Amino acid sequence: MDTQLIKDCEAKAQAWLDSPFYDEGTKAEIRTMLSDSDKTALVDAFYQNLEFGTGGLRGIMGAGTNRMNKYIVGMATQGFANYILKAFPGKTGLSVVVGHDCRNNGRMFAETVANIFSANGIKVYLFESLRPTPEVSFAIRHLGAKAGVNVTASHNPKEYNGYKAYWEDGAQVLAPHDTGIIDEVNKVRIEDVKFQGNPDLIEIIGGEMDFDYMTAVKEAMIDQDVILRQKDLNIVYSAMHGTGRVIVPLCLRSWGFQNIHVVPEQMVVDGNFPTVVSPNPENAEAMTLGMKLGTKLGADLVVATDPDADRLAIVCRDNKGEWTIINGNQTCMMFCYYIIKNKIALGQLKPTDFLVKTIVTTEVITEMARKNNIELRDCYTGFKWIAREIAISEGKQKYIGGGEESFGFLPFDKVRDKDAPASICLICEIAAWARDNGMTLYDLLMQIYLEYGFSYEHTINVVKPGKSGADEIKAMMEDYRNTPITEIAGSKVVLAKDFKTLQARDGKGNVTPIDMPATSNVLQYFCEDGTKVSVRPSGTEPKIKFYLEVKDTMHCPGCYEGCMERAKAKVEEIKKSMRI
Repeated sequence: MDTQLIKDCEAKAQAWLDSPFYDEGTKAEIRTMLSDSDKTALVDAFYQNLEFGTGGLRGIMGAGTNRMNKYIVGMATQGFANYILKAFPGKTGLSVVVGHDCRNNGRMFAETVANIFSANGIKVYLFESLRPTPEVSFAIRHLGAKAGVNVTASHNPKEYNGYKAYWEDGAQVLAPHDTGIIDEVNKVRIEDVKFQGNPDLIEIIGGEMDFDYMTAVKEAMIDQDVILRQKDLNIVYSAMHGTGRVIVPLCLRSWGFQNIHVVPEQMVVDGNFPTVVSPNPENAEAMTLGMKLGTKLGADLVVATDPDADRLAIVCRDNKGEWTIINGNQTCMMFCYYIIKNKIALGQLKPTDFLVKTIVTTEVITEMARKNNIELRDCYTGFKWIAREIAISEGKQKYIGGGEESFGFLPFDKVRDKDAPASICLICEIAAWARDNGMTLYDLLMQIYLEYGFSYEHTINVVKPGKSGADEIKAMMEDYRNTPITEIAGSKVVLAKDFKTLQARDGKGNVTPIDMPATSNVLQYFCEDGTKVSVRPSGTEPKIKFYLEVKDTMHCPGCYEGCMERAKAKVEEIKKSMRI
């Protein structure tokens, strides 16, 4: 390990020990790191400042500049407060909404945030206890607040916590506010933070907001009649120890579903997530208890939400009656298929309606939109970009749905972040419609592949923790850029997109500009045979992600397994081509 780096980290740690602004518990943790002959923990805790990025903060909890603790949260909040006061000069009655999920230290961080905003003369609507991320987004819009914070690390492992920053539209902050807030946060020193709150400016909110949010969620419903006909649909739900535990069953009942069961062990609020390795709906292991209960009860489907209830997971029965997990791309496909088909059938679809997906989400949705003459917009990964599309068309065009491959969907526009309670209600409506038509959700998925072509999507996460990992990820991206890829798994690359330079290069070497609102460190390759590969370092975790999409033609529902077999073999070839 670099000796100069160790010295720099020791100096930073000593500065915390010498400062009167840090508590004794924090200092004791730092002394332990300093006294350890292995300096890995010290370096990871102090080698950089935990970056306040465009989405806020996310990191491992503990002492240090690169950790989530009340001091880093405090400096971030002071900077955010300074920016709000600058953005609305002379305006009185400024307010923010503050929420948190089930994670360890969540309430303490949320109260720290509320105290600092109130100490700066900004009114705070603080949720009484844990609430879903989409409800925080809804509350910002509903209460006319200027901004908001939700303390959550979403689906990350238990060691993490985070801080999502929202603007007055209920979406995570975008330009110019993102860089403006970052600039203010970077100016703040620990001695600038006003930790002593003003109780008169903190208002606790809860049940009334729950009711208003649930009422809004019903706007995502497309066909009440089909729900009433299939109200006994047998649904098993897991809250994954998090914020959906109360609101999701209530929302389902308000839609008309009457046969709802919950996974009791995972209804317990616990930031240690004792029943799962990681509370991530992308991990099949997290759904084990739900499937076990679903088998016992003969359920039609099993649904779950991640800890902050913005992502959802769906498990249904396949053609052999076995449980199968619907992946994020398939989830998004199902939503878009149903929204298009049934809005057309009910005469609800208008020429100005539009859908949104992210650039790494399946191209099957592109084909759906094209065949049905519906506008589909591609945007960057992250729901703030989907929210941006809603905002720029507000009052002119109607947003009817949008999602991404990472198990996030938003079926209505009253919220500006992914919304698992609303999406779970809608997927249960879709399951009811399928049953009404003699199908399961699995049969519906096969129908989509028959109509719009088979597609297999596979995501590879290469985890590279710490500073050395960050350097490796940077080198990998530079290598791809310096050595252009012309062929993937035996198929010629006909289009390569670099969203960092906003340039697209076709197979003949012609370069054209890419029309996007900002640059992003993403590379994308499209091949002659329909293969699509996207490469993107994660903005919130120490990993680089590869999104692979393989095409085939499916002639009958029974052809699915053969298509899958060929696709998985193709993925292995792609991995070799991409040097993964």
